[in-house]
Amino acid sequence: MKTFNPRQRLLLSAEYLLDINPLKKYQILFNNLDCFPLESPNLSRGGRPPVSKSALLRALIYKNLKPLPTLYDLAVDLIDNPSICLKCGLQPSSNPHALKERFSHFLKDTPNQSLQLIKSSLVSELIDLGQIQGHHLSIDGCPIFANVKENNLKTSIKDRFLKAKVPKGDPDAKLGVTINFKEPFKKEVKYFWGYRNITITDMPSELPVTEITKPANISEQSLFIPLFTSVQQSFHFSIEEVLGDAMFDAEYILRFVIDNLKALPRIARNPRRNKYSEVKLSSTGGLICIAGFNMIYWGKFKDRGKIRKKFVCPITHSKKFAQITPLCPWNHPKFLHGKGCTAYLRGDYNVRENIDYGSEDFKKSYNLRTGSERVFSRLLTFCMQSPSVIGLNATANHCTIAHITTLLIALTATKTDHKDKIRFIKKFLPTL
Repeated sequence: MKTFNPRQRLLLSAEYLLDINPLKKYQILFNNLDCFPLESPNLSRGGRPPVSKSALLRALIYKNLKPLPTLYDLAVDLIDNPSICLKCGLQPSSNPHALKERFSHFLKDTPNQSLQLIKSSLVSELIDLGQIQGHHLSIDGCPIFANVKENNLKTSIKDRFLKAKVPKGDPDAKLGVTINFKEPFKKEVKYFWGYRNITITDMPSELPVTEITKPANISEQSLFIPLFTSVQQSFHFSIEEVLGDAMFDAEYILRFVIDNLKALPRIARNPRRNKYSEVKLSSTGGLICIAGFNMIYWGKFKDRGKIRKKFVCPITHSKKFAQITPLCPWNHPKFLHGKGCTAYLRGDYNVRENIDYGSEDFKKSYNLRTGSERVFSRLLTFCMQSPSVIGLNATANHCTIAHITTLLIALTATKTDHKDKIRFIKKFLPTL
């Protein structure tokens, strides 16, 4: 069998007989897609003729734009519309199951790095065209629910969210949590099996710069430094501000932003770090207990890379003081059933002391972070949160193609002089 020629036209196609081309918009879109990282020499090994990986990628982008929820729906749509099938570079077929299998193998077997290179090339072009500047970057994550029965609450399953029980439908999926606020200041925690997509977004263009998909049990904090290091190595941005929610309020992250990225951290302060304390700071730099006594300095020690000063109760640790005041005026439980109160104070530099969380500049910059939510809202339009594939690599490719689709729309809109429509993922092509 001869290799299929994607440039071949359908015999007696109406669009060519009448000299019309309703699918020209897809051709313009695909012309801006560089699929070179996917191309590799095809070795003849017999069996079915090879299918171009670039054609499969274009078809999956078409699936996102429709949008079609499953690979089978895509296969049926391409069979019913042979013209778009040709535009993607695929040979018209009559077997949806065979075509679905092609897409499934592509997502499962294609290294995610190849698709990352395609995405990076789109970002580089948008940087050259001035759409992405990289001065204000925001980081956020999105849960990706695995296609397993454990996530279907209509089914009756024993130990549904038992951490040690790996779902048979997708062994790569891990247990994660989502937090919702149905009522003000009352969070609702829900468990799920799946993955998490972490994305760095450029503000104010609201275009994704880089992303990675990991199992849901991976801490987002652990990916912060690797992602921003990769962004700087690839694009060399002059970052001014880094935006993030309280998830990323860790001292080593704040120091990395200030010392390595030379940027301002606009990261919300974790309320757990502002717990109410019964002790106050004295004028000499010591601590005053709830009874109003100056606590005794009892040395310092290292705790997770930080230096902490220890202060103890003066009644239980000073005989001279105990002779004057033998009992705690407050009858504190720690005095009655222990050795008195113990308190700690940071003994080294605290990076948060130089961050003015209540200033107008901080609030104004942090409000830009809502753009990350809008980015994920557009990506979920492409069914990114509900993949019809299983496995980490296939899910990661599914998510990366969603990002590629978003960037491809933005690049095409810019090149066709529609810069005001770079985020019109649904309405741009019909008006092109």
